[in-house]
Amino acid sequence: MPDSPSADRSGGRHRKSRTTAPALRRAAVIAVTTPVAGTILFGASAFAAGTTAPKTAAVTLDPAEQTIADNLNTRVQDTRLGSTFSGVVIDAASDKVVWGHDATTALMPASNTKLATSTAALTILGPDHRFTTKAVYGDGTVTLVGGGDRTLTSADLEAMAKTVVAGLKNAGLTSVKVKVDDSLFPAPTLATGWNDGYYPDSVAPVRALVVDGHHVTDTSLDAGQTFARLLTKQGVTVTGSVTHGTAGTGTVPVAEHQSAALSSVVEHMLKVSDNDIAETLLRQTALAAGRPATFEDGVAVVRQVLTQYNVSLANFEIHDGSGLSRSNRIPAQTIADILDLADDPANSQTLKYIVDGLPVAGEAGSTLGPEWGRFDTADSQCAVGKVSAKTGTLTGAIALSGLTKAGDGTWKVFSFIENNSTADPAATKDALDGLAATVNGCWA
Repeated sequence: MPDSPSADRSGGRHRKSRTTAPALRRAAVIAVTTPVAGTILFGASAFAAGTTAPKTAAVTLDPAEQTIADNLNTRVQDTRLGSTFSGVVIDAASDKVVWGHDATTALMPASNTKLATSTAALTILGPDHRFTTKAVYGDGTVTLVGGGDRTLTSADLEAMAKTVVAGLKNAGLTSVKVKVDDSLFPAPTLATGWNDGYYPDSVAPVRALVVDGHHVTDTSLDAGQTFARLLTKQGVTVTGSVTHGTAGTGTVPVAEHQSAALSSVVEHMLKVSDNDIAETLLRQTALAAGRPATFEDGVAVVRQVLTQYNVSLANFEIHDGSGLSRSNRIPAQTIADILDLADDPANSQTLKYIVDGLPVAGEAGSTLGPEWGRFDTADSQCAVGKVSAKTGTLTGAIALSGLTKAGDGTWKVFSFIENNSTADPAATKDALDGLAATVNGCWA
């Protein structure tokens, strides 16, 4: 596979930032991690010095851009795309609009929603943030306390169990009870636009404790039962059944595990389009902004963050973090603006992990890999290794939004969202891959 474009994406890029300096932005974020009654996420004037006018339409197109526009005007009529389509291409360095088709029409974006979730999580929590799972002891009971780490593995729990058992044996204890505390998040509910059919295949009920990404109704009890088996394996008897409970104030910490940095979590989440991680991040973002860990409060923080980055929320409506909601509506222009924001060198310290996490055309193990039949047609094969893009798929909604270096050597940001096509979904994806190859210029 040819090299990923991420290696030289910012090369030769010189442009005026449309956002605040990173230091000022981080200062504003840090200021709100401790909630203050009567305040909103950011102060009204915190970003005033960094705001600029919104993008303006293109004045002239270079020959390569004109070819892109002409070809897209023809290829967007492909019957595989149906008649409900929102698309846009912008120049990453100048923000010039190269091409658009109903770009501000809000459509169901599917997993392209994860781009907005990632932006908010990285901004509020910071890319170095880690999620902590703890084990505490008190009154003959070891309580496994969930910290909202959706990447926790049984190997991580085994390491914790070894530490716990060593401490128990040093104290002369050979048997304990086990309970789980997942009170960091409220009891799971369905988001607006979700249905019971999503559980537990498309997404598990969102809880603060889970192991090995298991899709079961009660991930917390499942993790606690795994932990109990591991304690037993290390020579400590676990009495009774694992139960739910809240760790008391008098308990003693006996082990903990920290996740990988948020930057890595976001990259993985985008590569494989992990719905569970996205919903967990939405709740963690809400908590860090001083709000309850609910769909509604997480979405409110996403909106506030995007507003402070000067991303237009006209016709923007989301109800979850993963994009599973069939009530979500985002225009292609807004998705492209979010990607352009993440690709802006001024934001690299915080948001570059979104671009780094985009699947690359032909990348095995990602949602653009050959195992998914992506970029494998005569029209799109030429773009393998040259396009980085987030996929999105629901019944009646297919999206592809990302970046590629065009024939004129400049980076272009694109977003294509299709709804309600009657074509086979695989055929519609092939058509979208062709549009991305058109932006790249290899399908001229």
